[in-house]
Amino acid sequence: MAYLAPAEFVTKMVDAGESKLLMSTRDALIRSYMAGAILALAAAFAVTVSVNTGNALVGAMLFPVGFIMLYLMGFDLLTGVFTLVPLAVLDKRPGATWRGCFRNWGLVFVGNFAGALTVAVFMAVIFTFGFSEAPNAVGEKLGHIGEGRTLGYAAHGAAGMLTLFIRGVMCNWMVSTGVVAAMMSTTVSGKAIGMWMPVMIFFYMGFEHSIVNMFLVPTGLLLGGKFTLMDYLIWNEIPTVLGNLVGGLTFVGLTLYSTHYKTAPKRALS
Repeated sequence: MAYLAPAEFVTKMVDAGESKLLMSTRDALIRSYMAGAILALAAAFAVTVSVNTGNALVGAMLFPVGFIMLYLMGFDLLTGVFTLVPLAVLDKRPGATWRGCFRNWGLVFVGNFAGALTVAVFMAVIFTFGFSEAPNAVGEKLGHIGEGRTLGYAAHGAAGMLTLFIRGVMCNWMVSTGVVAAMMSTTVSGKAIGMWMPVMIFFYMGFEHSIVNMFLVPTGLLLGGKFTLMDYLIWNEIPTVLGNLVGGLTFVGLTLYSTHYKTAPKRALS
């Protein structure tokens, strides 16, 4: 399991950010669509495992399979580009601008949402036999998850909003650590092991991931959850996106970039 030193994998982070920023519109949309769909399917799998076993830890341990698959296939999540793309701008790579950065974020958001929503519709059909009967046990669980991740925060007002935002920060601190950990190795097994632990932590701890929520909350709406689309946007998706941005860029991207890529001069000994 070959290991790359921090200076080496942080250079790969900046290179990856540049590549994603300069990607064509078509490729950005296709890759982000597939990433959103695969992560949504992994979330459905994890919830199904948790319901059927009665053990949430088992579901959390298996959820990273989806994250690993989409990463190895070169697909893009909003949480990852939040962390990587700005580094290309800060490094003044040719053609890297903040306008291009925001463009990439917008395209990946749209693609992720479309992919996650596709799986949400498919799973709602499966859980209800084409909406011909009440949701099964997993469908009921998803409905309650959607309510808890919207109305549960709204019930606490400003304190709920703060909690939601911090959970978004903590989520992408872990998820982006997984993205970076995959760059530490040049082998498939090394990449998988590097991604597994931080992604499992975020899922089991109930941190808020904007793309996972693009599946969980709309599925809850489709299955009769007692909340609205505006509840979802105001009391989940928008604060979660902002928290994911802060968490990934601040605690992963900028910290590694500043200390391993733009290393400060060594102290002069007297």
